[in-house]
Amino acid sequence: MSQATATPSINSAKTVDIYVNGGFRQSAATETVPVTNPANQAVIAYAPLTTMAEVDEAVAAAQAAFLLWRRVPAPERARIMMKYQMLLKDNHDQIAAILALETGKTFADAQGDVWRGIEVVEQACNVPAMMMGETSENVARGIDTYSLIQPLGVCVGITPFNFPAMIPMWMFPMAIACGNTFVLKPSEQDPMTPNRLVELFYEAGFPRDLVQVIHGGREQVDALITHPDTRAISFVGSVPVGQHVYRLGTDHLKRVQCMAGAKNHMVIMPDANRAQVVSALVGSSVGAAGQRCMAISVAVFVGDAVDMIEDVRAAMAVVKPGAWDDDKAGYGPQISPQAKTRILGYIQKGKDEGATCLLDGSDCAVDGLPDGNFVGPTLFADVSRDMTIYKEEIFGPVLVTMAATTLEEAIQVINDNPYGNGVSIFTSSGGAARKFQSEIEVGQVGINIPIPVPLPFFSFTGWKNSFYGDQHAYGKQAIRFYTETKTITARWFDDDAVVASNMTIALK
Repeated sequence: MSQATATPSINSAKTVDIYVNGGFRQSAATETVPVTNPANQAVIAYAPLTTMAEVDEAVAAAQAAFLLWRRVPAPERARIMMKYQMLLKDNHDQIAAILALETGKTFADAQGDVWRGIEVVEQACNVPAMMMGETSENVARGIDTYSLIQPLGVCVGITPFNFPAMIPMWMFPMAIACGNTFVLKPSEQDPMTPNRLVELFYEAGFPRDLVQVIHGGREQVDALITHPDTRAISFVGSVPVGQHVYRLGTDHLKRVQCMAGAKNHMVIMPDANRAQVVSALVGSSVGAAGQRCMAISVAVFVGDAVDMIEDVRAAMAVVKPGAWDDDKAGYGPQISPQAKTRILGYIQKGKDEGATCLLDGSDCAVDGLPDGNFVGPTLFADVSRDMTIYKEEIFGPVLVTMAATTLEEAIQVINDNPYGNGVSIFTSSGGAARKFQSEIEVGQVGINIPIPVPLPFFSFTGWKNSFYGDQHAYGKQAIRFYTETKTITARWFDDDAVVASNMTIALK
């Protein structure tokens, strides 16, 4: 589908539906949040602040559906999931167009967002094999022990604005495939994409009420977390909210996984391929407007590699943001005026604290879009670890650079950082790469790869302050997160066995 034909027909005045207790409908909420196009501030829809009665109704409907869905054989669940992934592929570009409109992402970036979610749905189709238990025969005389993998119940997903297709599909397809039901609370800043995902979910043939969708903010999130009938909470977002969700969830005895903030580093060794380094640094720092938790925001140049900084500056300078349907745009706007203002504040803070601003995107303007939330590529040098632009996540197209004398020094800098989401090293030395992957205290490591997000048969494994919980998203760890293990120890008696046992005793 071309970009010209992919644009959906959206009534800008419409309030986005909720899915509660049997179907999509308008919320009874009296308050709404405007959903705006970040490129021009036009209001394209409204997200309702779902009422507490509707939240309770959604959880109750999901709980009732769970009692039936848990009995459906895993192969049958997988077959419907296969239909769902086919529908997602058939509607891939349409979903991407909706996503691009409400997030401001370029169309290519929006397509990638959708596709990475589809990959997790494909993995969910393999659920029968992933839910097999273990068996040990004759753990004692005539006694066998085996385990069963069983679903939890009603699970909850709280998803962010920056990946409104991928992150929901990290969550509810895996939970549903395992036999659970789900309540999705997407970001109120881009709720239309998640709604479309759930529309296709039911079009695939899933029974009603397996996935409920409510919209809102902190009040709705807290109501879901504290509800007595919800069992597991999945969250992706900022560190403060992640800490709140984790503490509130664990206080209420919920199983919780919270993927939070990051400060991702790339180490550049002197023997690294210069062209690859420049391309990787530019794409991973300003791509998606820097609004991704795996973006590279710190480049650590080791030794003579510092000479590459000017090449990075020159390459960043030619990248221009623009509207989602502009083929020449390198990336889109920030999600909101508030996000833009926050990023501009960090840029000014960097200057005030003594960093050298080699490229300043503060006054970025895009022709025809004077009200867009655009920030141009920004590059800092001479950054130290005590500076705000190093210590805090900026979540924008801003790259800070540092110098290290040795690889050991670079590793120490990264290990001292409180975040541990992603990291990468660019080098031609196998020895340096092996030392780095062994000693670095970060959960996801790239070697000559800038953004090492694992495919769905692995898991997304952030460490330290980038993650709160025990089991990570998708892959095998998601199966463990969305299920419980029941261990059975069994002994059976029959007449022949009793006779044989008596004869053994008599012989002794």
